Amino acid sequence: MRKTDIEIINLLQEKHIDLTKYSLGLTNFRKMRAEMGLTRTRQQAHTPESILPHMQWLRPQYKLAGAREMVNLLFHKRGISVSRHVVVRYFKRYEKELMRARKSGRLRRRRFWAAGVNDILAVDQHDKWKRFGFALHNGIDPFCGKIRWMKVWWTNSNPKLILSYYLEMIENTKGMPLVTQSDPGSENYGIANAQTVLRHWHDPSLVGSIQHRWMRQKKNVMPEIAWSQLRRRFTPGFEDKLELGVTNNWYDVNNPLHVLVFRWIFIPWIQLELDGYVSMVNNSRKRADRNKILPHGVPNDIDESPERFGALDFKITVEPEAIQYVRELFAPPSDPTFELVPAAFALYADMFYKGLGSPEISWDTAWDIYQDMLFQFEQMDAIEDIVEEWETQVNLMDEDPPAMPLIEGQRDLLGGEDVIDEDGSYYMGGVNNGQGLDAGHHQSLDDLDEDPEEFEIDVAAFSDEENLPLADDVDMNEW
Repeated sequence: MRKTDIEIINLLQEKHIDLTKYSLGLTNFRKMRAEMGLTRTRQQAHTPESILPHMQWLRPQYKLAGAREMVNLLFHKRGISVSRHVVVRYFKRYEKELMRARKSGRLRRRRFWAAGVNDILAVDQHDKWKRFGFALHNGIDPFCGKIRWMKVWWTNSNPKLILSYYLEMIENTKGMPLVTQSDPGSENYGIANAQTVLRHWHDPSLVGSIQHRWMRQKKNVMPEIAWSQLRRRFTPGFEDKLELGVTNNWYDVNNPLHVLVFRWIFIPWIQLELDGYVSMVNNSRKRADRNKILPHGVPNDIDESPERFGALDFKITVEPEAIQYVRELFAPPSDPTFELVPAAFALYADMFYKGLGSPEISWDTAWDIYQDMLFQFEQMDAIEDIVEEWETQVNLMDEDPPAMPLIEGQRDLLGGEDVIDEDGSYYMGGVNNGQGLDAGHHQSLDDLDEDPEEFEIDVAAFSDEENLPLADDVDMNEW
């Protein structure tokens, strides 16, 4: 999580160590860390030359990454800790043209606010990879900036599939937000219905009101920002990798057999890469911004300990039987949309893959494995029947697209775009059924301000000269 030694000790003492029995000082912690081989940036002492092979490995995948992002990528992808100024020196020496191109960019400012963690969950779809047969979807908590999920599948228009992402998040986090929000598309009806049923289940006083906000006129801001960052930081390199198969005529999106082999290989691999990207983003401190009105810090930290940032958590604990009820009602696991490929095709794919020695599917091997497996499928007589049956199923789904009506008779939440304050702002969350913070919430926030958490630093650890940071080559974020 890129924590400093002091931050790690504070978290250990706060959450994991019984301080009535044990203690842990900075000096002893550093000895333990050294014994585990976990060295810091200064001890690793990297130079532009030493990071050259790592940068060459990363650059095809992350073509537009700047210094700040490269520091994170080197840590999360390559397992090395490098200071920002070493990366900048590398850019000046080896990537002068890219550095000039990055400096020519201009930032566009957007502002968003929410009442606290788990006040709102904003969801959105992304269709830029539809030409490859991929569809993306994400969910994000606007307050802490944490990406709850970023999924890739062969569709993002089925409300049952979109709802399954949300239910998986609830099970993993053991709780749900006050409201969900999305664009008005019918693919979001599943989440709207499930959110409403679950909120009514746990708070009968809400019965009669839909617990979902429809964001019109492109006001679903935070997911759009997440997609914009993905397009800049992740997409260019991977898009080139996918395009390679199209330009070399290895992959034809209009060929059903090509599509099935492509899905079986590339969707799980791209999902692993997206999971790594999400983990990196959620564990990285955002760039300092004095105009930002939401908390500054690592998204995972804000989400897990909002009180340390003077914030409230509105998470609602959800009963497991409620989740099961909603799943069976709106997103039964037997639905064909949850199949990556047909079951008969998957059996042969697994057999052929094991016959190749079960090689790791990666940046360097994905297209080779695809071509090897495609060749074996093309030699099969039975494959035509499997593909024909699958095409028939797809055509039926296209003729009768998945529909899910909204629960009828539900009034909108209070607040929203129709209730505008004197300063021109309006509240889109779910606190007080959409009316916002009340006196009790403000008192809770005041109590947090009056009783700030104290962080103890082992000052004695710095009394020895060998423990003092060097005057030169200090990573100020680490220090």
